[in-house]
Amino acid sequence: MFYSKILGNEIHVKHCFFNKLGGKSKGIYKSLNCGKGSSDKKKYVNKNLLIASKKICKSFKKLILLNQIHSSKFFYIKNYKLQKKKLIGDALITDQKKVIIGVLTADCAPVLIYDKKLKIISAIHAGWKGAYKGIIQNVLKYFKKKGSESEDLIAAIGPCISQKSYEVKNEFKLKFLKQSKRNKLFFKKVKNKTYFSLNKYVIYQLKSFGIKKIDVINKDTYNKKNNFFSARRSLHQKQDDYGRNISLIMIN
Repeated sequence: MFYSKILGNEIHVKHCFFNKLGGKSKGIYKSLNCGKGSSDKKKYVNKNLLIASKKICKSFKKLILLNQIHSSKFFYIKNYKLQKKKLIGDALITDQKKVIIGVLTADCAPVLIYDKKLKIISAIHAGWKGAYKGIIQNVLKYFKKKGSESEDLIAAIGPCISQKSYEVKNEFKLKFLKQSKRNKLFFKKVKNKTYFSLNKYVIYQLKSFGIKKIDVINKDTYNKKNNFFSARRSLHQKQDDYGRNISLIMIN
């Protein structure tokens, strides 16, 4: 489990970035696999979700997650009691107390945002596709629409794949450069190989909205020693599937 020091100092919010330790799953999903979209046994996944939720709050009212699709779509949860339909998108926003919202990742960046004045939180699934499409900007635009001021926003970026582990093809880089020439800052070349920094790309987008309080947990999910599920590592190891790490946030 990993915590943001900045968010940890806020008494009205609880959060956690979980790795794969402390759950019930077996085999390649061992042990805290929280991905319902994986081929893991549902009974284990449900137990793992409960374990993670109770680490945040034993008296939580509800846990709300998404069917993530690497999009720019988010949902604002007004009333958790009425929230029964499946949510298809990549970010959640709420001001409801004791309602846990979260995202699942396996190399993508989980981003938690908190407005300490308005008491609004968000959990964002920011893979390269979602970040490229504007999921972070869309969430922040909504915060500002609700009355948020940049100086009141706190952002915490959880563990994700590091640049040294994120080799990409030249077409990938060209796609980003077509979007903006500034995006060259997020790439570096080592021995004719190109590497992308998802972390820096996410940080840049947050800073572009005037957010100054940004905490980054620099843990490479690809590195097996860090005990995270990693889609890319599983692919390189020729595994059929992989588990998902969960990141959660809640207003007290």
